Amino acid sequence: MLEKYEILSRYEGPQDLKNLSEEELKKLAQEVRDYIIEVTSKNGGHVGPGLGVVELTIALLRVFEPPKDVIVWDIGHQGYPWKILTDRKEKFPTLRQYGGIAGFLRREESPYDAFGAGHSSTSISSALGFRVGKDLKGEDGYVVAVIGDGAMTAGMAFEALNNAGHIRPDKFIVILNDNEMSISPNVGAISTYLSRIISGHFVQESRQKIKSLLSHLGETPLRFMKLTEEFLKGLISPGVIFEELGFNYIGVIDGHDLQALEQTLQNVKDIKGPVLLHVATKKGKGYPHAEEDPVKWHGVAPYKVESGEIIKKPSPPTWTSVFGKAIVELAEQDERIVVITPAMREGSGLVEFSKRFPERFFDVGIAEQHAATFAAGLACEGLKPVASYYSTFLQRAYDQVIHDIALQNLPVTFAIDRGGLVGDDGPTHHGVFDLSYLRCVPNMVVSAPKDEQELRDLLYTAINSSVPFAVRYPRGAAYGVPTEGFKEIPIGSWEELLEGEEVVILAVGYPVYQALKASEKLYKEGIRVGVVNARFVKPLDEKLLEKLASKYDLFITVEDNTVVGGFGSAVLEFFARKGILKKVVNLGVPDRFIEHGNQNLLRNLVGIDAEGIEKTVRDLLSRRTVGY
Repeated sequence: MLEKYEILSRYEGPQDLKNLSEEELKKLAQEVRDYIIEVTSKNGGHVGPGLGVVELTIALLRVFEPPKDVIVWDIGHQGYPWKILTDRKEKFPTLRQYGGIAGFLRREESPYDAFGAGHSSTSISSALGFRVGKDLKGEDGYVVAVIGDGAMTAGMAFEALNNAGHIRPDKFIVILNDNEMSISPNVGAISTYLSRIISGHFVQESRQKIKSLLSHLGETPLRFMKLTEEFLKGLISPGVIFEELGFNYIGVIDGHDLQALEQTLQNVKDIKGPVLLHVATKKGKGYPHAEEDPVKWHGVAPYKVESGEIIKKPSPPTWTSVFGKAIVELAEQDERIVVITPAMREGSGLVEFSKRFPERFFDVGIAEQHAATFAAGLACEGLKPVASYYSTFLQRAYDQVIHDIALQNLPVTFAIDRGGLVGDDGPTHHGVFDLSYLRCVPNMVVSAPKDEQELRDLLYTAINSSVPFAVRYPRGAAYGVPTEGFKEIPIGSWEELLEGEEVVILAVGYPVYQALKASEKLYKEGIRVGVVNARFVKPLDEKLLEKLASKYDLFITVEDNTVVGGFGSAVLEFFARKGILKKVVNLGVPDRFIEHGNQNLLRNLVGIDAEGIEKTVRDLLSRRTVGY
């Protein structure tokens, strides 16, 4: 695969960058882009972010010396060029494949990956930890945090900036990668020129000398100089807020001008105190389809390079699209319904809702904590807020769920997408903890639908309830069940789908149909296994559970969630409380982080698909014949 790339094929590591000419560097940048497009067209992945930071990656590797110098990339969406240009160019075709390299940065994958992350806005905090740690140990080296403009909407980023501005460490650089700003050629050229001058030795040395001189004359002249400097900076740059937080602001730099980037980075290395370098890049740079629609190309499935057409296999609607359609229909019936999302309009299937009801749709940016408490305030005013989260991102708002919503028993509906194993994005994005961390919260109702119609019905039930209510559903294609209308489901009620003799499977969410599939196969062999749709994890259907305990001796619980503290644990707790002695086997995600890979492959590996459930039944019955 690499043979076709003239520079990249012979590239051996960051040390090679320092020996390449300007023309060779430009050629390398294009080859890196082509390589990313070639691999992601087969594997899928985050296309636009990586294409936008190729020159920035090259400049960082030319100016700094990682891993001695620490470079921390926020989230890791844009980490593909970094992987290619550090030590993983040969492994890059295994991107996001089971057993291959991850789609995000991982410490265990390479010494160049200083800090792993799949959630946004962590880079400045972790980088500051690196900087202070190095200072305490007396170690040299620079620390650089790269953060996107979207990630800067999160409070955590500003908490870190505030702390860094207070500590004021040297050799600490934050690069704000602004891929939303559009700069015309003239303004861009002038801005780049001014920033290079501002960051230069003469200006910085003169600035410090004038400050030193004025400090002997008293506070008034020094304050006058500061006000004048801020006024002049405010005329040509947006950096006053960062200056007030204690940073030396440099910007805006054209993030695709390699020479300007490199010169500016060299200059800021010598500036005392923390520096914020503002860089403007174009998301999807070098691939026209991604440039034209950066939102779509942020993360995509495999695609055709020439046309940009996403390669789709015929499949039922996705769970996400079922939710999106349902919430629009419900909002047509009830004007009190409002929807909140933390920067996941497209990913959560809310585009149509946002167009139909713009005054009732609130994208609050990457601010998961604020989204939850904002929803709480809306509920206090008698509205019916639906807070739409990815499961893994709801973890960030856990305190707000408990303190601001559940404690006050406010009727907020949580529509939790990507519950369970999500596949290629891996452990940072698997939503395998929500059933555990939500079911222990007082006042909270926790549910998961077995199919599309039940998703609609549970959503309807939640919105018309008077309590905090979570509806959790998986990523990807649903089962293709026809849908029509809405009906209310009694809270805490389960559904007995198949009657058995000795063994009963209690399944919740995605695994319900897998349990049915396994049972139907066993039925053909005369092994009668019961199946129950345990659609409420909290409250349990205790009446039905006691009835089942009077009939069955062997129980198997199945969930797309960690077995620690999840649905199976709830069943065991109930039996213990009632003094019921039964053999119970819990199937779910084991107590470890699960790697990235195909979603169905991962489900099979942890044994929660039809094959795994069938095997567990057979093993359980075979042990039954010889005693436990």
